[in-house]
Amino acid sequence: MAKGKDVRTRVILECNSCVRNDSNKKSRGISRYITQKNRHNTPSRLELKKFCPFCYKHTIHGEIKK
Repeated sequence: MAKGKDVRTRVILECNSCVRNDSNKKSRGISRYITQKNRHNTPSRLELKKFCPFCYKHTIHGEIKK
C-alpha cells in the first residue's frame, strides 16, 4: 500500500527560557523534546509546557525548524 503525503510530521520542541547567547551566564544546555503533530489540524507552530531539566521547572517549549 502506497502512502500519500504524510499527515503526521515529526517536530522538535525547544525550551524558550534557556539562555543561549548570554556571555555573562554560561548555559549548561538546551532542553529538547521530539514529538509528532498533525499538519491538517495544527498548521501553526506547536507550543507545549514541558519540564526543562536545566531550568528545573516546567516551561514553554516551542517548535523549531529542522
